Amino acid sequence: MIRRIVLALAAVLPVAAASQEAAPPMPENPRAPRFNEVERGLFTGLEVGYLRLFKTPPAGANFANAGQSGGAADGLLVGATVGYDVTPRIALSLYALGGNESASVSYGGFSVLSAGGDVRVSLFGLRDSSQVERLFFYVHGRAGYLLTYPSGLFGRNDTYLAGGPGLEYFTHLRHFSIGLAADVAYAVSAKSAGIALTPTMRYTF
Repeated sequence: MIRRIVLALAAVLPVAAASQEAAPPMPENPRAPRFNEVERGLFTGLEVGYLRLFKTPPAGANFANAGQSGGAADGLLVGATVGYDVTPRIALSLYALGGNESASVSYGGFSVLSAGGDVRVSLFGLRDSSQVERLFFYVHGRAGYLLTYPSGLFGRNDTYLAGGPGLEYFTHLRHFSIGLAADVAYAVSAKSAGIALTPTMRYTF
């Protein structure tokens, strides 16, 4: 009797195991929410950093120190952007930034305000352990109107050009990314070049 039970089990168990392996996977629930690992589209950003101008032109005739150059000037730079990811690699945005620059004691300090457009191109991205591209290396360029105050010290109306490489990391919070940009800056009329180093944060809707 026991021998018959053992033989019956030996015949049935392989069939049951084979049928269990061949069972089709459960279909995905079409109503289950799906999220992008990295959001793209309309975004707004914030940048806070450092701007150094290597040359300050001689002060205007309205100042007591007329004719004196202030040498280099540096200070805090704060900016904001609003833009759109045209593709996962190309983004267009509008920017506005402002800062305070301090030169030599004989020259004084002045404020800078600029607004204009920005174009960014991501050259390549690195994937994480889940094969999601999160870290991007990009280059960007911006151009805009530059206003300085007090009028006549560093200048008045100018054109601001800046551009350079940057890194951007898209966090696991999906909508947020952080980065760092290192730009070469140039005030056209003042013929003053400089560098800007700005950490960035971005929120994509």
